[in-house]
Amino acid sequence: MARTASGVEVLEQAKACLPKAKTVEKLRQAQAVVLPLEFGMSMPKTAQILGVSVGWACRLRTRFIKGGGAPKPIGEGHGGRRRENITREAETEFLRPFFDQAKSGGILVVGEIKHALDEHLDRKVALASVYNLLHRHGWRMLAPDKRHPQADAVAQEEWKKNCRTP
Repeated sequence: MARTASGVEVLEQAKACLPKAKTVEKLRQAQAVVLPLEFGMSMPKTAQILGVSVGWACRLRTRFIKGGGAPKPIGEGHGGRRRENITREAETEFLRPFFDQAKSGGILVVGEIKHALDEHLDRKVALASVYNLLHRHGWRMLAPDKRHPQADAVAQEEWKKNCRTP
């Protein structure tokens, strides 16, 4: 036997949203609440009528109910860094000594940063996590140029021709 559908408290709001819905998304959310409660339809049948999967129909229904009877946009939700190691501000403080060293002519060594991050978090992290951390804070790997910007190509060629030793 299937569970009884929840959301009775927002049924009237869902019915009121049906004629006023301006997007398909809002209409489907209201229908996902009304069809099981008003007509006793199962979620697979509701999903078939809505033209979505059963999981998506449940998601539409839950989004409407949690919104307090108002359709919520699909894009609204979590977003961001749910599995972050440390906060963005803590990352900035952690990287400050390394960036200060780099500004004064030093070189950022990713291995050293990884080792310090491992100690800071009391566990090992992947090297890719360190590169992602540096990328988030505007660091990019600079490779040296193939030639000096003030090099004189003519003088170099002349030196190659005239400086041969027997």
